[in-house]
Amino acid sequence: MAGEYIFYSGFERGVWYALFPMILSDADIRHAIETGRVVITSSRPALFEHIHASSMDLRLGNTFKLYEHSKFAVLDPKNPATFAGNMRTITVPEGEPFVVQPGEFVLGVTLERIRVPDDLVVRVEGRSSLGRLGIIVHSTAGFVDPGFEGTITLEISNLNRLPVCLYPGMRVCQIAFEEMSSPAQMPYNKKPGSKYQGQELPEESRLSSDVEFAQAP
Repeated sequence: MAGEYIFYSGFERGVWYALFPMILSDADIRHAIETGRVVITSSRPALFEHIHASSMDLRLGNTFKLYEHSKFAVLDPKNPATFAGNMRTITVPEGEPFVVQPGEFVLGVTLERIRVPDDLVVRVEGRSSLGRLGIIVHSTAGFVDPGFEGTITLEISNLNRLPVCLYPGMRVCQIAFEEMSSPAQMPYNKKPGSKYQGQELPEESRLSSDVEFAQAP
């Protein structure tokens, strides 16, 4: 039954084993949202119509950030000044496209805001239909920690040799929910120095605040 998780364990051939559900099914995704285990809010409701067998789609927001290539010759984690003020924010009006040029890298954001419980991990993946146009929606940030709350920043690239139009409100990525073996002892919302908790707009890199750079001479 949706929402009821059966845990199997035992000892076999000298090895202790435990089997439990790993990825939530469509029924369990619906149940997690209905019971408030997972909270997803949006200015445009009707979330359940975009739930699939093992994932659900999220939509594209209307705010984008682009690096100002002419301002700095390099992005240097040891020099926060090369990060600060080096991105331009663009807000796309309703019904108009944002054109991603060939080879371009931009930050976008999901229309939906998500709150993840302490015992789930969220995987962010691109949609295959967009991938076949050459659009990648994350470079490495395809992992949302337990305890995270906020919108999801998308690292959008165009691998095509042609420009591609993206429209705010269109389905741009899909997320899957993975069950953890136990709740996290230090979820993202309780971790000191959580850099992106509560984000609303696309957030540029805060790599320079990492301990190995913040303490660098």
